[in-house]
Amino acid sequence: MTLTHAIRRTTRTLADGREIIYFDDTAEAPARTAVDTRELGPRAAAGHLRYDALVGDWVAVAGHRMNRTFLPPKDECPLCPTGHGSVPSEVPDVDYDVVVFENRFPSYAPVAHDDVSAPDFFLHSAAVGRTEVVCFTSDHESTFARLSPHRVRTVIDVWADRTAALGRSPDIAHVFCFENRGQEIGVTLHHPHGQIYGYPYVPARTAEILARATEHHGRTGRLLGADLLAAERADGSRVVLSGEHWTAYVPYAARWPVEVHLAPHRDVPDLVALGDAERDELATVYLDLLRRLDRYHVGDGGLPIALPYIAAWHQAPTRTGRDVSRLFLQVMSVLRGPGKLKYLAGSESAVGGWVTDTRPETVAARLRDLAD
Repeated sequence: MTLTHAIRRTTRTLADGREIIYFDDTAEAPARTAVDTRELGPRAAAGHLRYDALVGDWVAVAGHRMNRTFLPPKDECPLCPTGHGSVPSEVPDVDYDVVVFENRFPSYAPVAHDDVSAPDFFLHSAAVGRTEVVCFTSDHESTFARLSPHRVRTVIDVWADRTAALGRSPDIAHVFCFENRGQEIGVTLHHPHGQIYGYPYVPARTAEILARATEHHGRTGRLLGADLLAAERADGSRVVLSGEHWTAYVPYAARWPVEVHLAPHRDVPDLVALGDAERDELATVYLDLLRRLDRYHVGDGGLPIALPYIAAWHQAPTRTGRDVSRLFLQVMSVLRGPGKLKYLAGSESAVGGWVTDTRPETVAARLRDLAD
């Protein structure tokens, strides 16, 4: 794939055979020739999938992830460049702009073992796929919201590059780009980073969205995502911000205490299909949205609270439903107030009956007021 931004792409191999890819957007960035000298042994294989017949979905069993790195101090961060800490880094070079590498503790991997022996009723399969880490910056103390628009544009191109590359694999049915931020969300590393999952199946939430989109298209001949966006823009009460190519809005039936969808005005199935102008504006609109979210809650002394969030790109599966799918970003947070989390308790966790304590219109109005 040809990157549409001024980026130099360099592919190398880590000590255990995993792939690492440098995406440099700085003109003076040196050649990436550093060698990973760690003694890692063979790469970790992914586990296996088990089919949940009650709900018709798959569960990945990845016991090897129990021992993954958990909230190390800054000087032991494995995502900082080599030489910046007291432990060996996953990144051999002494600096980087954006880097992607295969996760050392993968949920899905090109190497996977299905060691289950069970009757036919208990369906199972090797968890073949891909699990990648995306480091947005070498600066351990930064956040996505503090990146420059130039760097965010690079990350957008990286997401598109990896979506296209993984989508070409016959083992991958869906590509999911996301960022978890904050211990309340469950992050295990503080360094600003995201992940990309290449699933060997279409996950349940994606399949549900696809089913609704297919039904709507069959009934109306239109895209459900486009009709929802048009309705939100026409109503206006939940729109947070809007540009030439993108609109951010709190969905009418938002589930989370803070939830915003960011959607392109043009019908595109995935990140790969975005044009230069759409990617350029996305870099600025997304930063604007994240910075508003970081001012949403105010703590003691009137200081804003950095919002813990999940930012999830919903895009078309690699080989099915692409004609009815429509790209959008979902940003959601479990923080309903300073020191107060929304727990997915009995109703949400057991039967999927969501109850929200916040009115979407109130959330949208506050976010509109938080513009720079």
